[in-house]
Amino acid sequence: MFHQSPLKSLTLAAVIVALALYATLGGYFPRDIVVEIALLAILALSLDFVAGYGGMVSLCHGAIYGVSAYAFAGMTAVAGYDAATATLAALAIAAAFGLFVGAVTANISGIFFIMATLAFGQMAYVVVFEWRALGGDDGLSGIERYDLSTLGIDLNDSLQFALFCLVVLVAVYGVAALVLRGTFGRTLTGIRFNEDRMRALGLSAWSHKALAFAFSSLLAGVAGILAAQHTLFVSPELLVWTVSGEVLIVVILGGLGTLVGPIVGAALLVLLKHEVGAYTNHWHLIIGLFLIAAVMAGGRGVYGQLEHYLLQKAERRANA
Repeated sequence: MFHQSPLKSLTLAAVIVALALYATLGGYFPRDIVVEIALLAILALSLDFVAGYGGMVSLCHGAIYGVSAYAFAGMTAVAGYDAATATLAALAIAAAFGLFVGAVTANISGIFFIMATLAFGQMAYVVVFEWRALGGDDGLSGIERYDLSTLGIDLNDSLQFALFCLVVLVAVYGVAALVLRGTFGRTLTGIRFNEDRMRALGLSAWSHKALAFAFSSLLAGVAGILAAQHTLFVSPELLVWTVSGEVLIVVILGGLGTLVGPIVGAALLVLLKHEVGAYTNHWHLIIGLFLIAAVMAGGRGVYGQLEHYLLQKAERRANA
């Protein structure tokens, strides 16, 4: 069951403040890194919702992310709709796609579930890759960012856009935490731990899992919309299955089933990638070793291991 502990709140605040300072004190490149971290964190958070609390390890969240980005880009750059309408449409499309995938795959589990979601992701990639109206393999440009000038905010400014992405990240975390703390979230957690017992209580595991996947896809859609506005360009590369693989690595690195862990994992992965990449092209090797060490240390991820250590320490003090 999800609990917004003081440690979770402190960790979230520390990461957000550190990234905000990094963006404020740095130049264009640090701000671009902060945006990259925020987008990856939102996407990882959405995956942790279903994988960590619903037991549904998905390999199509990258495709959902890309579908949302393309939906926003197509609605604005091609169809000429305003950003608000395009946002609602993109989120609706992401959620509908997720609901469809969730409804089809809800009754399977394990490696079969993973492979089924991978297949859906690949199908979405092929559709976008061959859809000439959306640019096909050339991608699609002409995307504009939100116009928040009435609020005194210029999202074309790199710093303001980076801070805006951090605000959206906090909002997404808050919504996910609120859902997990409610009846739906507690039911989803119960299904993960003992699906047969939940069915015996008269609950529909299938509908809960399908709706959970749809909600998770909605959150992933938020990241997709921001991704389209970040580069002002979308391409089929957004839907490649390796994007889903990277997101899964982030969740495991930070801590599966912690919600705040994926945010920590996203910051660590992106910063390691750029810092190590400045010295060697073999940064994948270094990050791989780091991930192996994090898994072998207990399989709880960086934040999960810290939380476990502090809980054990508190229990020893209570029993002393």
